Amino acid sequence: MSAFLPLLDEAGDQALFDALGRLGPIITYPQNSPQQLPDHTFYLVDQQTSITAVQVADWLDAGVEKVILPLSLVTEIINVIPADRLILLLDVGSISAVSDRIRGGVSGVVLKTSTVDSHLISSTSSFFSGSSIYLLLDSVVTPTVQTIRTISSAGATLIIPFSNLTLQPTSKLRLNVADAFLSIITSDRPDQLFPTVVSTQSGHTLGLVYSSVESVRESIFSGKGVYQSRKHGLWRKGEISGATQDIVSIRLDCDSDCLGYRVIQHGTGFCHLNRLSCFGSPSGFTALESTLKKRLEGAPPGSYTKRLFDDPELLHSKIMEEADELCHASSPEEVAFEAADLFYFTLTKCVAAGVSIADIEHSLDMKAKKVSRRPGNAKPQWTTPSTHKVSSAIVDGDNDPIRMRTSDLASIQSTERAQLLRRPVLKSDEMINKVKPIVDQVRQNGDRALLELTAKFDKVQLVSTVVFPPFTPESVQLDEEVRKAIDVAYSNIRKFHEAQSDKSALVVETMPGVVCSRFARPIVRVGLYVPGGTAILPSTALMLGIPAQVAGCREIVLATPPRPDGSISPEVMYVAKLVGASAILKAGGAQAVAAMAYGTETCPKVDKIFGPGNQWVTAAKMLVQNDTDALVSIDMPAGPSEVLVS
Repeated sequence: MSAFLPLLDEAGDQALFDALGRLGPIITYPQNSPQQLPDHTFYLVDQQTSITAVQVADWLDAGVEKVILPLSLVTEIINVIPADRLILLLDVGSISAVSDRIRGGVSGVVLKTSTVDSHLISSTSSFFSGSSIYLLLDSVVTPTVQTIRTISSAGATLIIPFSNLTLQPTSKLRLNVADAFLSIITSDRPDQLFPTVVSTQSGHTLGLVYSSVESVRESIFSGKGVYQSRKHGLWRKGEISGATQDIVSIRLDCDSDCLGYRVIQHGTGFCHLNRLSCFGSPSGFTALESTLKKRLEGAPPGSYTKRLFDDPELLHSKIMEEADELCHASSPEEVAFEAADLFYFTLTKCVAAGVSIADIEHSLDMKAKKVSRRPGNAKPQWTTPSTHKVSSAIVDGDNDPIRMRTSDLASIQSTERAQLLRRPVLKSDEMINKVKPIVDQVRQNGDRALLELTAKFDKVQLVSTVVFPPFTPESVQLDEEVRKAIDVAYSNIRKFHEAQSDKSALVVETMPGVVCSRFARPIVRVGLYVPGGTAILPSTALMLGIPAQVAGCREIVLATPPRPDGSISPEVMYVAKLVGASAILKAGGAQAVAAMAYGTETCPKVDKIFGPGNQWVTAAKMLVQNDTDALVSIDMPAGPSEVLVS
């Protein structure tokens, strides 16, 4: 963790920049960004900048860790960019304007304020539960060590501009970097030293030492491993032995009472016994890398590794051979064995090229930061044409197209044809037994059950289950072309249903004095189920909502599963607004049907439930319509969707 985050607001000297890069993330404006990004860079976008989701994705793909966006810009970006890569920049007076959708679409908040208010930090932290809270003071007063401590104890992290930081002693205008970093660390030792775990770039533990304020200060400034010997005072590692260290990072642990140093170890190693680690010889990849480096420098006669270094074509062939054997391995033992062989030859290639395990891990970390995903298909020379004439409909990835299942009836046997043409069978008794516990849970526990079941099935943590009008402008904001298309569909569907609306009564005198009549009355309260999941279905919302609106139903409750951030798709929200929905239930499946059938603390009870759904929804509708306590009817049990292209 970091005691503070520096903000690059001016062109500071390189030594200050390097020192801060060792301590954690650095915040910078995109226009001020250094040519070589530090490993942990946050971009801060101000109110005057106009950006798109594509630009944000490009920044993240290039290695930026997080992007800080103001409220005016974040609305267009969330749900396109992962929440864990976005931080909201918020003026204190704008907190009330934050919707559930925005709150669920970010992983942190930067509060712009002129004062340090612990109560404000606490309430903001509660509102943005699970998010990191940062404080950006807009006052001209230089923050102090006590300011950092106060903000940290309230659960937030202070952002300090470069212009307020220095490597020189603290003054009225600038705060020393080491003073700021050490402001929240504590020690329970009489000598006030801090336990310090030293490890390699890859996290392999080298040893346990102690640090003092003076040693940490020098390590931050010099970038070298400097510690505190309990017997001999300040200990500059390798000053005598030559086994020096270059500091990669210095971090506080979660309790702020221990330090973690990651270093590049030179010489014979960290241990005084001339070993890499005080905890014994390394194993696995670390040991293999060390052996390969030694073989490269001076291999013994007859060394096979030396032969690989000297014969690139042989090494190439072995990598291809082992990769093929790994692809054909089946049992866990075979896979592990062949993978070990492949790693040996691959790491030999890396060492020959001057690439370390740390370099590979850095490349992996950079790839993990990318938010733009390639299809991931194999190159033509590595694909084998399929010889099967029957294929299953599958989806390779989240954004890949669905491939239709195809069958050549002329080439398959009659039994296969009969199986293909057989209608799917819904085992209603089994499904009703499965949904009954869900329905009973909602019936007995109401909203609490809805929240629990939504978290369980939809993987969404909601604060509230129902949205009531008026709906917020951002919740119904659409691309202009999409909005126009929905408006045209709404107009056409409404015209059709208004033409069917016959408000006159049919009156027939069947015999003198006996008059029979038939007339239509709107159902007072209707529940409309709009499926979610892989598809957005404003069409279903239109087909269900417009007839209810034309009929004059007094209450229209629309139920649909929430998206991963807890919001409803703006297309469905826009249709709900058009048809005059009186409530939107953020739930799907059997739990949504139960909520509409019995009602909860916030979800109104309805008289009839309409709409398609999967077998869970269908079974729940069948169950509640036969429950006399529910007093609810349904349209009909929907069957499975079937499409045949011949």
